[in-house]
Amino acid sequence: MTVTPLVQETMETKIRRMAEESLDAKRRFFDRSVGDVAEAARLIVASMRAGGKLLIFGNGGSAADAQHIAAELAFRMGRDRQALPAIALTTDSSLLTAISNDRHFNFVFARQIQAIGRKGDVVLAISTSGNSPNVVEAVKQANAMEITTIGLLGNSGGELATLVDLPLIVAHHETPRIQEVHITISHMICELVEDELCPI
Repeated sequence: MTVTPLVQETMETKIRRMAEESLDAKRRFFDRSVGDVAEAARLIVASMRAGGKLLIFGNGGSAADAQHIAAELAFRMGRDRQALPAIALTTDSSLLTAISNDRHFNFVFARQIQAIGRKGDVVLAISTSGNSPNVVEAVKQANAMEITTIGLLGNSGGELATLVDLPLIVAHHETPRIQEVHITISHMICELVEDELCPI
């Protein structure tokens, strides 16, 4: 009996496979959700025009995405223009560790929303599972304060899909592919907001 040796994927083959998976996840999301992405941009534009701000948060890679999005808006996407009010709730290490140590990590974002959130703001909650406890608590806090909530979610959307006003769900099971679609969505929203609020 001859045993056929296992053929290992080359790096090049892995790259092509991962790229195709990422492209497929993007195609499937945008085929059904272009209108929802436009609505997210409209909600943020309306908020900022009325004096509101965007509050963004998530964990791990999603925390990095929150900071990325805030930087694109508060500084610029692709051209010089006025600053736009966007804050990542993932950056104040003293506050994050105080809340985590003295109360619970589940409330690191909710407490900040209670402190600086106002009706008329928009919350952008990022969770690839849709079930991150501290993101869930923050959205509940925002809802109690009548702050509009948008969710950048993955998988089936999890608990957050039913809590946010506007769920943007990347229906994929792999976190890296979900995050790749999330940052594409975010760049599009930032560019749309910039174009609306700071036209050339």
